[in-house]
Formats: sequence, structure tokens, C-alpha cells
Amino acid sequence: MKSNVKLTKSLRLSDIVFIGLAWMTPMVYFTVFGISFETSGGMITQAYLLAFVAIFFTACNYGIMSRTFPTSGSAYTYVAKSMHPNLGFVVGWAVLLDYFFSPLIASLSFGIYLNAQFPSVPVYIWITLLNVAITVINIMGIKISANISKIFVWIQILFILLFSAFLIRNLNGGMNVFQPFQTDAPFSAVLAGSALICFCFLGFDAITTMSEEAIDAKRTIPKAVIVMISIALIVYFIPSYLTQLVFPNVTFSNADTAGFEIVKMAGGAFLSAVFITVLILATFTQGLTSLTSVSRLLYVMGRDSVLPKRFFGYLHPKYKTPVINIAIGAIFSMLAIVISLESAVKFVSFGALTAFTFVNLSVIFQKFIKEKKRSPRQTVLYLIFPLIGAAFIGWLLTLLDLDALMMGGIWLVFGIGYYLIRKKRIGAGEEHSAIAEENSPIPNPVEL
Repeated sequence: MKSNVKLTKSLRLSDIVFIGLAWMTPMVYFTVFGISFETSGGMITQAYLLAFVAIFFTACNYGIMSRTFPTSGSAYTYVAKSMHPNLGFVVGWAVLLDYFFSPLIASLSFGIYLNAQFPSVPVYIWITLLNVAITVINIMGIKISANISKIFVWIQILFILLFSAFLIRNLNGGMNVFQPFQTDAPFSAVLAGSALICFCFLGFDAITTMSEEAIDAKRTIPKAVIVMISIALIVYFIPSYLTQLVFPNVTFSNADTAGFEIVKMAGGAFLSAVFITVLILATFTQGLTSLTSVSRLLYVMGRDSVLPKRFFGYLHPKYKTPVINIAIGAIFSMLAIVISLESAVKFVSFGALTAFTFVNLSVIFQKFIKEKKRSPRQTVLYLIFPLIGAAFIGWLLTLLDLDALMMGGIWLVFGIGYYLIRKKRIGAGEEHSAIAEENSPIPNPVEL
């Protein structure tokens, strides 16, 4: 199954931004609203702002590293090349949690909301149909995914604007505009909410997995990262601020469906019906683009032989896409049938925050230590900012609940065990080849 086929450079800045936004899914604001609202003690606006601050430093550092190493491996490549290949594998393995569970979350959300509309059709049927559809589209090529993403992202943004308009309509003239920032909730709760809400900004890191398919990746990818998180801040801050302003003491019957409840409270049956339609489209594109990302990360790890190259490093000769990896990601997403939304979000948060911490550190190792860029301006960019980003993200990682840390830790132990066994086998194979070569008879020059 050898292949000399390469990924095709076809993505422009707007394509990449919309793929990232589709991966992030602006409608995720509603999907995780209940969980993030409860975790942050109701201070969801503050939690979003803190998450953005943490993400901003990290996003800038992703931009620096994508300019330095314009390949599709994202955090795995950056850490492996700047720090150490072994550590790169560990980080890559951690970020697989993020990338594997993101299409799973999309599948689960898709199944839950469609089953709510059509109770006679089981959740697993909808999950299966989604995975078949996104697998076929991904195999056909990334440009098709980009075009679909643009349309569906615009629909999501327009719905968030409509939701915000309904909230404004419900405003009381005597309201205190600073009320959303006044709270009795402990700051630790806001931080815990921020750790979870970092999940909502994911997508900027997935952009870097498409470097080898981007036109002029060294310029396009860093720009796309900053544009994407700036748009994300706007589409999250406005509805969260208005929601806290209009419904300061709201409670929900079910955290998983709290987003639907708040939409119904704001706009009644009409907005609820529109919400379901848009959410279905959003989860479809989230599944589509997140499957694209995990397949590219697996491809690079396979190409580097840290995963079996024969399978993971293969590209289809006609479509020039990693078809085996796409199929693996889709099969994994079928676990949405048995895994809860809360558990899946925890896995994603652990993987993402781990990767973010090490990408920040990789800037220091590559730029400040290896390349010795230490002028006053460079010291700020390549030492102080990455340290701030690593410290903040690392702190948020420790604030994840015990279940998330335990599940993530088990995943890392399993990955390290696999890596050590594979490395030992490869080493033994190389040693065996060397002995065989040494003991082989010397060929006759005439025969040569």
C-alpha cells in the first residue's frame, strides 16, 4: 500500500478560516451552554473572556510555529521538532483525544437533536447516517468540505445574531449593564468554567493540520488563526452577555438541553424550530471538518512512522485524501452511541489543553533557545508570551475535574506503552537487518 501521492495545495485564507469556524461550530455555544453555565457558577461571560485570554496567547504561538514548520502535524510536529520526538509523540497522542472525540461529539449532538424531533427513529440511526455522509464527503476532497463549511457557518452566525436580537427585545430598560460582571460565585468557579469553555474555541489548532493543503501556508495559516479566534470571541461574547443580562438567575431541568431551553425562553416556538434546523446543519459541518482534522493528524504520524506507515501514511491516488484514516475516525465516532456528551467534552478539553501547553513551550525551545532570538522584542515574543500562555493553559488543565484528569491520564499511559513497544520492535527489526547484512556473503563483482 505504498503511495507517492501528496496532499493538494488548494485552500485560500477564507477557506481555512471557514473550515476552522465549522470545526469550532459557533452553535457549540448552545450545545455546551448548560454544562459551562453550571461549572462557571452562572458566570459564563467572564468564563468566555478568560478562556479567550488564555487561547489568544496560545493561538499566537500556534501561528509562530506554523510559520516555522508549515506541515500538517500541528502540535505533534511542533513539539517533536523543537523539543524531542518522544515528547512529540506524547503530545500528538494527547491531541488525538481532542481530534477523535470532536467528530464523536458532533455525531452525538446530531443524534440527540434529530431523535428529539423524530422520536420513532433511534439515535444510533442518525449517528450512522451522519458518519456515512461525512466519510464520503471527506474522501472526495477537502475543497468540497471547505465550500460546504462556508455556507453552514454563515447560517450559524446569522442564527446567533437572530437569537441576540430576541434577547435585546426582552431587555428591561432599568437593567444594570454591569450586572453580568457582578457575582457572588467564587473565582475558582469562573476558572473552572474557562477550562471547559476552551473547548468552544477549538478549531484554530485544527487549522494548522491543513498547512500542506494551504496556498502559501507560512502566511495564510497564522492569519487564519487570528481571524478565526477574533470572530469566535464576538459570536460567543454577545449572546453570553445578553443571556446573563436578560436571565440572571435562570435554572435548567437538564444541562444537556439547556441551550434549547434558553432559546425557547428567548424566542418561543418560532426560534426553537429555527434553532433545531440550524443546530443540525452545524453538527453536520462540525463532524465533517473535525473528521478532516483527525485524518490529517493520523496521516502525518503515519508518514513519520510513529504509527504504522503502511496504513496511516497512505493517500488515495485519485482523491489525494487519507481514506483509511477518514474511515478510522468515522468508526471511532460511532462510539457516540454509548458515550455521554459530558464525558466526550472532558476528553476533548484534556487533549486540547495538554497540546496547548506544550505548543507554548515549543516556541521557547525553538525560537529563544535553539535559534537564539533574544533581542528585547524577541524576548517578549518568544519567552515571556509563551510562558504566560503555558502557565495559564497549564493552570486551566489542573482545574479540570478528577474524572477528566484520570481518563486523560489512562489514555496517555496506554499511548506511551504502545510507543515503547513499537520503538522496541522497530529497533529489534533494524538490528536483525544489520546482522543479516553483516553475515551475508560478499557478492562477486562480476555478478554486480
